[in-house]
Amino acid sequence: MSTNIAMWSGPRNISTAMMYSFGNRPDCVAWDEPFYAFSLVHHGNDHPMRDEIIAADESDWDRLVARCTAPAARPVFYQKHMTHHMLRGWDRSWIRGLTNAFLIRAPERVLTSYTKKWSDVTLRDIGFVEQAEIFDMVADHLGSAPPVVDTDDILINPRATLTRLCEACGIPFDEAMLSWPSGPKPFDGVWAPHWYNAVWASTSFGAPPPEPPPLPAHLQKIADEARPYYERLRQYKL
Repeated sequence: MSTNIAMWSGPRNISTAMMYSFGNRPDCVAWDEPFYAFSLVHHGNDHPMRDEIIAADESDWDRLVARCTAPAARPVFYQKHMTHHMLRGWDRSWIRGLTNAFLIRAPERVLTSYTKKWSDVTLRDIGFVEQAEIFDMVADHLGSAPPVVDTDDILINPRATLTRLCEACGIPFDEAMLSWPSGPKPFDGVWAPHWYNAVWASTSFGAPPPEPPPLPAHLQKIADEARPYYERLRQYKL
């Protein structure tokens, strides 16, 4: 049996670096944003490479859920999930059967990074509300908070933070998680050429970025709306 780890974050949360960290373990198979094509089909987002993503990836909810919950070929099955892909009106109860963890980042940092790649952004696009909803559902099921890691803690001390995360997920820490080869990975989504240029150039977690400059008023409004959801999860970080 595999440990199916669902890592829940919004975009621009070092989520791809985390996937590369886990994906570099010899005992791990990684899956990049399983529900991206589903979200594009059913929400109609006008995202970069929309047609290519829909053509390349599965978009049937039931088949995606079946694969997420099935045993994998290796002991660790790491799933990089975007919280905003979990559209309202679709049954999320299957998530309770996974080993769930939550990757958080201050909304000002998320928005600064996101708008370098795609200028059109709303609160929904960065997934804070959905992340809190999924966290609450999992916590209610477990009777305690599931593991939460903050990106700043990972960048400041990746070994210590990843060790705590692995322990909380019931798997051993592996030194292979601290570095990875540069360039594209076989498990990258088809959208990687648009979004992953910086992480393709990396071979490990980088230093924490400096404090972002003040956001324009329309982005600061989104950050202010997102902050209570971030703070709610932050109180439980490992």
